[in-house]
Amino acid sequence: MVEKMRIRIEVEGKGYAIGELDDRNPKTAQIIYDNLPLEGRALIWLEEVYFDIPLTIEYENPSKTATMGDISYWPPGYAFCIFFGSSQPYSEVNHIGKVMENLEIFREVEEGDRIIIDRVE
Repeated sequence: MVEKMRIRIEVEGKGYAIGELDDRNPKTAQIIYDNLPLEGRALIWLEEVYFDIPLTIEYENPSKTATMGDISYWPPGYAFCIFFGSSQPYSEVNHIGKVMENLEIFREVEEGDRIIIDRVE
């Protein structure tokens, strides 16, 4: 990846975090980046915030584990995921980036919160 693909993940009414997409699953990251802005309603599973997005992407380099700050795509649920704690994925995910700033905002997310993902220009 030549240029850094930075994204802004806004939790409506609560603030935003900044993420940077990486090359662990470059095709997945590029498809999502090319389709921004995307938005959804938050769901919570352990220490993970996720929501479905209108993109169908296959497994690329699936991983069974996650580290704090991982931004991922979960193919079975067509879901954009943010791992903000120590919990692990329900099943394999395609990791596409990391939250670089303000990861703690996801501890304040409640189910149903509107989340908007867009590019950082």
